[in-house]
Amino acid sequence: MSGTGVGAVPVAQSDLDVVAEQLGRAPRAIRAVAARCPSGHPAVIQTNPRLEDGTPFPTLYYSTCPRLNSAVSTLETTGLMKEMTERLATDEDLAAAYLRAHESYLAERDALGSLGTQVTAGGMPGRVKCLHVHVAHALAKGPGVNPFGDEALELIRDQWPTGACAAG
Repeated sequence: MSGTGVGAVPVAQSDLDVVAEQLGRAPRAIRAVAARCPSGHPAVIQTNPRLEDGTPFPTLYYSTCPRLNSAVSTLETTGLMKEMTERLATDEDLAAAYLRAHESYLAERDALGSLGTQVTAGGMPGRVKCLHVHVAHALAKGPGVNPFGDEALELIRDQWPTGACAAG
């Protein structure tokens, strides 16, 4: 299960308006819509590596869908991120996949504009500290890129997309 379409597309004014409504503020440094809910509204945006004033903004993919964010926030309250981080120390294949996700994220962000740092987002590659980042990355890039994003999406599949998110 993922949003409609892997790969960013330019942002229309109508998308900017929806994202502003979703966030409760004007979006910052938005480059593109990276994934949409089945109902067509933006679920994930791609952002520039720097805000308009030059401040570094390392989160390349940002979840904007309130229903998605609510489901992911609920997951975060369960201690899942601690368990995921602990698994990194014992599962070499998982750690390698997570490192590849970090490297891919970093390369993509740096291609847009280097921040001069190896820091990406969500705790990559040594820990898991924000599932929203991982879910956004997984939706933007598709299955198989971010193992923890894929896992979180699987865990919320009965909660998202639902309702307006699942409308045709």
